[in-house]
Amino acid sequence: MNILVSGLLNIETTVSVDGFPVQYNPVNYKFFGISSNVSGVGFNLAKALSTLGDTVSVISFLGNDVEADIVLAQLKNDHIQSRIIRSLKKTPASVILYDSQGKRQIYCDLKNIQEQSVNPCDVDGELENCDIAVLCNINFNRKLLKAAKNKGITIATDVHVLSDINDDYNRDFMENADILFLSDEGLPCDAADFIRQLYNRYHNKIIVIGMGSKGAMLFDSKTDEISVIPAYSAAKVVNTVGAGDSLFSSFLHFYTKYSDAKEALKRAVIFAGIKIGYNGASLGFCTENEIEKIIENI
Repeated sequence: MNILVSGLLNIETTVSVDGFPVQYNPVNYKFFGISSNVSGVGFNLAKALSTLGDTVSVISFLGNDVEADIVLAQLKNDHIQSRIIRSLKKTPASVILYDSQGKRQIYCDLKNIQEQSVNPCDVDGELENCDIAVLCNINFNRKLLKAAKNKGITIATDVHVLSDINDDYNRDFMENADILFLSDEGLPCDAADFIRQLYNRYHNKIIVIGMGSKGAMLFDSKTDEISVIPAYSAAKVVNTVGAGDSLFSSFLHFYTKYSDAKEALKRAVIFAGIKIGYNGASLGFCTENEIEKIIENI
C-alpha cells in the first residue's frame, strides 16, 4: 500500500527515573538509562508502516540545524520518502521520563511548528499517489485535510486524548476522518457511550479507542457494532510511549490489506503489545510475518 503520513518529526530523549513523582536530586547517574532517537508521531507511524511493508511518504517541517540533519539521515536510512520543509526556527524535541512500571511523563517542545501550514498544491503528487492519508492532529495539516477530502482519499487521524466531542482544536480532524483513533485517557464517560456520541456527531466509518492494558474498543459503522479486543502481553512492559501510535499504524496496515476492522485490530493489539517491551516511541516494531505467526498460534 502507498500511505501518506503528515505529522511531527522530532528528536526524542528518554530518561529512566526511579518513580513518580520524581524527587529532587541535583545529580543522577543513569548508566544506559538515557537515550536519544528520531521520533515524533509522524516518524513513529511512518517507521511502523514501513516495517510492516508499506510504501510510505512523509510530509513535515524541520529546522536548519544538526537535529534536522539527524532526522533526515534516519529517514533515508529507513528508506522512507519525505517532503520536508525546513522553515522552523529549530527542530522539535521531546523528553520522556519513564519508570520500571512503564509509566511515562512527556515534555514536548514543538518550537514554532504550530505556526506552519502545508500548501496542498505543493504535495499534490503525494496525495494523488496514496491509498490512504494519515493526517496527524497538528495545525499544519488543516488545509491538507480539506484537499484530501475533496479528492475522495480515505483519511485516518488520531486525536489522542479527548474529553469533549466538540473540542475546538480537534474538530476539523474529527469531521474529516474516515478512520478515527483516540485514547481512553481523559474520557468523560464510558468508552462505548463516548464512541456513540462521536459517531452521532461525525459519522466516522471506524472509531477505535485505545485502552492500554484493557485492549482496544472498536466501532465499525458497517455493522453498527462495538467490540473490545483484549490487550496482548508479549513481555515485560518497558515504556508505553508510542503504544497508541503503534496500535494506530498497524491497524491501518492490516485494515487496508484485509478490509476487516476486527481482524485488523486483533493484529494491531499484538503489534502494540510487542512494541511496549522496548524503550522509545520509534523502536520495537515487528514485521507482518511475525504477527501472522502469532495469530496462527492463538
